[in-house]
This record gives sequence, structure tokens and C-alpha cells, in this order.
Amino acid sequence: MIHSIRKIQSFRKREESGPENLAERLVTVANPSSVHSEAYRTLRANLLYAFVSNPPKVILLTSPGPGEGKSTTCANLGVVLAQAGKNTLILDCDFRRPAIHKFFELPNRPGVINVLVGENSLEEVWEEPVEGLKVVPVGPTPPNPAEILSSPDFSEFLSGLRERFDYVLVDTSPIGLVADPAVLATQGDGVLLVLDAQKTRKAAVRRAIRDLKTVGVDILGTVMRNVNSPDGYYKDA
Repeated sequence: MIHSIRKIQSFRKREESGPENLAERLVTVANPSSVHSEAYRTLRANLLYAFVSNPPKVILLTSPGPGEGKSTTCANLGVVLAQAGKNTLILDCDFRRPAIHKFFELPNRPGVINVLVGENSLEEVWEEPVEGLKVVPVGPTPPNPAEILSSPDFSEFLSGLRERFDYVLVDTSPIGLVADPAVLATQGDGVLLVLDAQKTRKAAVRRAIRDLKTVGVDILGTVMRNVNSPDGYYKDA
């Protein structure tokens, strides 16, 4: 049974023309006293205290479809975990449409792929935009994401990260589009499924849950975003 960890309330705002600035969605840095930041801290508290006996360390974030806020949730959750003194790593494994580097205004190269092929060490590719938070982008886009994620080299890579960090948050592609998330989720400790209250359809949620359960993945909970609020109109992702 799915346990709903936290509803991230967000309001609607008029979309502005021009290219999107994802850094503005990093509300836990830009506006740490906002209700949105508090919602992420509540999500953090649920992770810290709901799994005391067997805390998950490698957590995959995915969604049924695109544009539902998984990367926004990953970036902000990483920040609040670091703010709580947890040694945290965000790993961008959305090899199809990487976005994590944009939230922190970082270059996308070098990254995960460069480490896996032996061109760089992990220390050479990570950035620390917030104290206690390391961020590793994708790097050059590979032609065979699913094969890379299911390789022994990647499994060994993740095992090493477990020993070095309190939490490893892995952003990946939507579960409803490609096989990558299901492949990757089997190597993690659990999944946070991010949903959009205005966009995600029930049928898509059911398919996502079925696909994850089929490969034996532990779904830690759901994060509901873009929930209507009577207090105003704002949408942070």
C-alpha cells in the first residue's frame, strides 16, 4: 500500500514568456521561510523519522510522466537534507532530459558518465552549491542509458556511494516513458513517486505503481505537488 509522505502545496501563477529559469524553483535556497520550503522540510522529517529502523540511503525520484516536478522535488529535498546536517549527494541519472544542473546553475559536464568510463573521479565532477550537498550532473548524453544503468560498473558505483553519504538522491526519467527508472530502482533502497495534482492521471499512477511493483521496488511514498490553495496563486514547478 502506498504511504503518502507529504503533499507539497504549490499555487498557480501566470507563465512568463521566454526560457524557463529552473533556479527559481529552488525555493529552499531562494526563500527558505516560505510555505513551500516548509513543506520540503516536512517531507525531510518524514524521511528521517518514518524509517528509523531501516533508513533508505539511495532514493530514486521519478514520476508517471514528464513535467510533474520530480527534479524540482529532488533538488529541494537535497537542500533541506543538507541543511539538517546530512551528508547528501544528488545524482542526475535522467540521461534522456537532464535538469538537475540547471537548478543549481552548474555546467552539465563532466558528470556521471565521465566517472563511469574512468575519465574523472567523483571528486572531480561534483559541485557543492550548498554546504553538505554534493551535486553530480549527467555529463555527455549516452546512447544506451538502460544498458549503463543495469551494468555491474554502475551497481558498484552506487554501492560505493552508500558508504560515503547519508543520503543519495537519484533523479531519473519518468517511469511511464522509458525503462531506465525501473532498471535503476532495483539498485536503490526505495522510490519517491512524484505526482502533479492538476496533471497526473489516475491511470498513469496505477501503471507507474504496477511497473515498480513488478520489479520488486519498495515505494517509500508519494509526493503530491501543485495542490490548489486558497491563499493565492503560485506554481513553483
